[in-house]
Amino acid sequence: MKYFLYNPLANNGIKPELFGLELIDATKVDFGAFFEALEEDDEVVIIGGDGTINHLINHVDCEHLKNKVYLYGNGTGNDFLNDIGEKPGTEVLLNEYLKNLPTARANGIERKYINNMSFGIDGYCCEAADKIKARKPGKKINYTTIAVKGVLFFFKPCHATVTVDGVTREFDNVWLAPAMKGRYCGGGMMLAPGQDRFSGQLSVMVFCCPSRLKTMINFPKIFEGKHVELTNMTTVLTGRKVHVKFSRPCAVQIDGDTILNVTEYEAEQ
Repeated sequence: MKYFLYNPLANNGIKPELFGLELIDATKVDFGAFFEALEEDDEVVIIGGDGTINHLINHVDCEHLKNKVYLYGNGTGNDFLNDIGEKPGTEVLLNEYLKNLPTARANGIERKYINNMSFGIDGYCCEAADKIKARKPGKKINYTTIAVKGVLFFFKPCHATVTVDGVTREFDNVWLAPAMKGRYCGGGMMLAPGQDRFSGQLSVMVFCCPSRLKTMINFPKIFEGKHVELTNMTTVLTGRKVHVKFSRPCAVQIDGDTILNVTEYEAEQ
């Protein structure tokens, strides 16, 4: 039997048009118990986006899945689908992507992630978006607009100490310092164009600049991955164990889920 788990919170609450299918509300399902009760020949389609996948990998033992699990993309950012070269609206077999995932730790919270653990303007954008959703439920969120306003006015870069596989470096005026499993973050920003999610390593992309104007001028390059050519602003480090410490508390995000007031995080592949 094929089951369809639908996340009503995905894609700003816009429900996909899937006629003739019985959709199960994923927010009312205990994922662990649900998958445990499946027969081996059952298949599952999860309808949602990056956050829906993140919920799956943190509530189900995906290293030992006995069933085929598909994603029907219906998210807001769809960074995972962008990374693997797929489009929303089709079923994509997930099983091979759900193994050997990294773990992120911050403020006593530990989670696996499919895309990225990100500090900086991206964490700020998620924090700002959460505030908009709280004030105006159902309002469509424009993350690009939030990012532009953050760069120009609101987000304050800071000093960061970055340790990758035991080697420590210091950076000033840091705008971004994510630990990337995939290439994309924030609904289309190609933060780590050289990252391979099957490499067994993470890419830490540190983007630094003392000038808001210069940062704003070069920020659009991030959407095409061309910011890595700016070697005076961008440093890419690769490894299995990452520790980043900031000079002040900031918001971070794990696959779009915000954690506030973080001064340091760890990520391990």
